Amino acid sequence: MSDGSFLRVRAIAKKEVVEFTRDWRTIIAIIVIPLLMFPLLFILFPVLLESETAELDALELSIVIQTDGLPENLAENISLSSMDYSIELLPNLTSLSEPGQDLERVRNSSTDAILRFESSEDVWDFAILHLSTSERSNEARNRLLITLSEWESSEIRVRIVEGGMDVNTTLDPLRWDGEVSSGDVATSGEQSGMILSMFIPLVLAIWTYSSAIQPSIDMTAGERERGTLEALLCLPCTRMELLFGKWLAVATITGVGVLLQIFGLLFAIGYLASSSSFIGVPQLSMISIGLIVLSIMLFAIMVVAFELALAMRSHSVKEAGSILAPALMLILFPALFTQVINLDGIEGFWFAIPVVNILLALRELLMNRVITEHVLIWGFSSIVYATLAAYYASRQFNREDIVTSLS
Repeated sequence: MSDGSFLRVRAIAKKEVVEFTRDWRTIIAIIVIPLLMFPLLFILFPVLLESETAELDALELSIVIQTDGLPENLAENISLSSMDYSIELLPNLTSLSEPGQDLERVRNSSTDAILRFESSEDVWDFAILHLSTSERSNEARNRLLITLSEWESSEIRVRIVEGGMDVNTTLDPLRWDGEVSSGDVATSGEQSGMILSMFIPLVLAIWTYSSAIQPSIDMTAGERERGTLEALLCLPCTRMELLFGKWLAVATITGVGVLLQIFGLLFAIGYLASSSSFIGVPQLSMISIGLIVLSIMLFAIMVVAFELALAMRSHSVKEAGSILAPALMLILFPALFTQVINLDGIEGFWFAIPVVNILLALRELLMNRVITEHVLIWGFSSIVYATLAAYYASRQFNREDIVTSLS
């Protein structure tokens, strides 16, 4: 590309970026949303979950116990679980799980749950009637199950002692030598990389595609609908220069959004690593980082060229939106599919499938796995797909009816 051609491409890209970002709402969509998305997801969501859990734990629940004889220690355990209970005579039923006349009592929330407890010599049978669509009823059921499990454990220990056996050797004949996680040879960085590899490729792929939709439509079908595309074609530039300029503008806008999203992700990971032991910072080599950047660039080239071509074929902004929005499924389905693929011993052909290749590459690289065969396959196939997408876009920009209405 000559210096003059490069200057024209840069001028077109600058013009498109300035026109697209002059609205403050566009600035918010490009900068604020991707920058805050991961911090809000990683920081605010756990806080909300913790608050919801604390709220459930603080609930004072009311239950009914239907029994023909309730052990005293079990009644004490139920009282300690912040549950008020009343005892009724066990109804005559063919099955303890049969609701019978108690169906409406649970459904209309007159009681949070009903525990049916029947003794038969040295064995007890029980059932819990609850309403799964009620948080209070579910919480009552969970507390009852925990209480019954703890009571069962204590009852087992009592019977073992009465039988003249040692509780520890009887209940725990097989013991782990040390901590359960002490035998794991994977580093904390590798573990963090594996956790992040399960969702970062999915989010990056969807965000790259979705953030390029609006600028692609505005710079093609939008200009065609406004009648300004014809004026652009009258400029002293070729169709290919026009395509490269618009592609550079969309890629710049998309790249800024993805880059800010990555910054937000790194901030969120750093916050979680400092405040909890759930996730840490992955340990990546410089080769892995470079290949991650390369894979995202190749994916962006293909996606932006593909969206520009589809938008250019559209006669209006509405038509372009109705085409590009559902086309997100072409990214979403492979992205979800790749999350369940086992990377251990994976066949090489997976790294040649469009979209799947980049997502699998990101998963491997985030786990700091640089496998030469896989890198060559996804690198070459991605270049081919990006080239085909760019060629398809150039065909659309070279159509003679590019500024005419086909309706």
